[in-house]
Amino acid sequence: MAKNAYFYIKQAIRSSLKERMIAWRAGESIETLDKPTDIGKARMLGYKDKKGFIMVRVRVVRGGRKRNSRKKGRRSKRQTIRKTLMINYRAVAEQRAQKKFPNLEVLNSYQIGKDGQHYFFEIILVDPQMPEIKSDKQVNFLCKDSNKNRALRGRTSAYRN
Repeated sequence: MAKNAYFYIKQAIRSSLKERMIAWRAGESIETLDKPTDIGKARMLGYKDKKGFIMVRVRVVRGGRKRNSRKKGRRSKRQTIRKTLMINYRAVAEQRAQKKFPNLEVLNSYQIGKDGQHYFFEIILVDPQMPEIKSDKQVNFLCKDSNKNRALRGRTSAYRN
């Protein structure tokens, strides 16, 4: 089997992933990137290296979500503190990126790593006001009003898993 360049890029990413995640943990929970970490995966999901495409890395805490405890009396049925989310961590990361950058639209996302505390996702965001995006036939569907806030309404591929 012939191995292309993306195969070797993925191997290089995996070899240095542990050191990178240590640095990512110390940084912000949502960071903009100059270019994607895994260029092959990003290109497969629609990323292009031109104006209007922005890459964002989002860190999401692993583990269950907790409700606030109730203060009114001691009733056993009201003491449950576990909250079950009906969406996955990738969708949570996309929603956080959408809220942080309200003028951009989420095109797609992928997981780049996880450790004992966090999941790390890279989100591909697109600026629908850019003329480069409006003239691109593959992504200009994001310019329509019906595709605003896709991540917040469950219209991205993270909700199909």
